[in-house]
Amino acid sequence: MVNSVEAGQPQPSALLAPAPLTKAKRLVGAYVAVTFGTLAALAVMTVAAPSLATSEAWGHSVIVAVFAVVLVLRTRAALKGSRTGIRALTVIGGVLLVVNLLEAALPGVFPAWMRVEMLVIAAMMLTLAILSVQARRNPPAGRR
Repeated sequence: MVNSVEAGQPQPSALLAPAPLTKAKRLVGAYVAVTFGTLAALAVMTVAAPSLATSEAWGHSVIVAVFAVVLVLRTRAALKGSRTGIRALTVIGGVLLVVNLLEAALPGVFPAWMRVEMLVIAAMMLTLAILSVQARRNPPAGRR
């Protein structure tokens, strides 16, 4: 039987992103869904239960949404082999982990439901940081 792949040609599996980056892409997608779901919930609460949609909650959610857009862009770069993209995932994940934990611990600043959301995001960012460190150890072939 003749091997249909020429010597020196990359195997199809070699063109796929490493498993940590593939998982990171899915995690960032989930983060985007949580972020924009939170904004939608705040919009509803602003009308139905204004005490649950505080200005602090809005401020936090808007900033988190900006990071969601940045994470999508950096994830795309990382999947294309950008080392700076992978590094950005690690840094942003670490910063969002710490900030969300600190904000969730502030007494009386955010409604209870928002604290739960912050802890969920913190767990997601811990996972993202771990995945991006794994990807940095075994980066995909690509640009710098």
